Amino acid sequence: MGNVPSFDGAEEIGKTGWFFATGWFSNGLFILPMASRTLTGITPSGTLHVGNYFGAMRPAIAAQDSGECYYFIADYHSLTSVFDPEVRRANTLGIALDWLACGLDPAKSVFWRQSDVPEVCELTWLLGTLTPMGLLERAHSFKDKTAKGIAPNFGLFSYPVLMAADILLYDTTVVPVGKDQKQHLEMTRDIAIKFNQAYGETFVVPEPSISEDVAVIPGLDGQKMSKSYGNTLEIFGDEKKLRKKVMSIVMDSRTREEPKPDADQLPATQLLQFFTPTDVYEDIVGQLKAGGYGYGDLKKALFEHYWEFYREARARRTELAANLDHVESVLKDGALKAHTVARDVIDRARRNCGIA
Repeated sequence: MGNVPSFDGAEEIGKTGWFFATGWFSNGLFILPMASRTLTGITPSGTLHVGNYFGAMRPAIAAQDSGECYYFIADYHSLTSVFDPEVRRANTLGIALDWLACGLDPAKSVFWRQSDVPEVCELTWLLGTLTPMGLLERAHSFKDKTAKGIAPNFGLFSYPVLMAADILLYDTTVVPVGKDQKQHLEMTRDIAIKFNQAYGETFVVPEPSISEDVAVIPGLDGQKMSKSYGNTLEIFGDEKKLRKKVMSIVMDSRTREEPKPDADQLPATQLLQFFTPTDVYEDIVGQLKAGGYGYGDLKKALFEHYWEFYREARARRTELAANLDHVESVLKDGALKAHTVARDVIDRARRNCGIA
């Protein structure tokens, strides 16, 4: 799979993947036995790119071989940033096609739309009645987004409560998060503890898992790959447009013949390492350092290896797009399975707080 460093996709993790649950967990009073379970939320806020893939998709999909995996398309969360219903529907379908094409296996895991399991909304209300205003006012993401000019609204303000419901609804015990999402996980813990103190042991209090060995997924300009920087390389798309995007990467003025001793620091080579075997990557870098290998050669090699890397996934996506009834069936079947788990948790919460 190439010379790929370890990472956790810190910036994009809130958009593409959040949660992990495993084993036996005790928070002091409440012990819950459960099989290993990975729970990942994917917000349909736009087109997925290479940073999303290496930062969240590939590790989450790989987890299917080591335990029970739950994946949901977080369409409720997208309501705070996407305001065109047709765009939301298209993004939701696109997310489903992308994840299934990249290896999500409905025979091994559970895959559904968040809105098809409405218990998450009821749980959001139950949790919200005990969530202090001061806790939400301290949320970094709310401050950052409103500082960037995004109009404040209740959904944006209460986002951490819905995220807490997403986590707690499935008795999640350990949550791998990027540093940008650590505060939201801490808020989930605070909310769960407060509910347990008020109504008795109801929720497992999740623990964070934050990787300290995080590699930045480089964008086309050398900065971290992010839609906000406009430097992304999409996983799927038109070959001609994507080739033009790669060939348009800005380089310095050194000629083909000149040695490039900093070859491994160039934006194009930083990306190349994700798509090539180590020996191929090192050979190209060596030629750049020696001279006689130009930037046009490098960008051509980058595109060819990137395009080949996703060849099988593109073929699967084309097949899926031609059979949307199957995709819808996968999501509906997943919702039924997810609902079974969610129903048990919401019944426990309702019973403990006196609703039932």
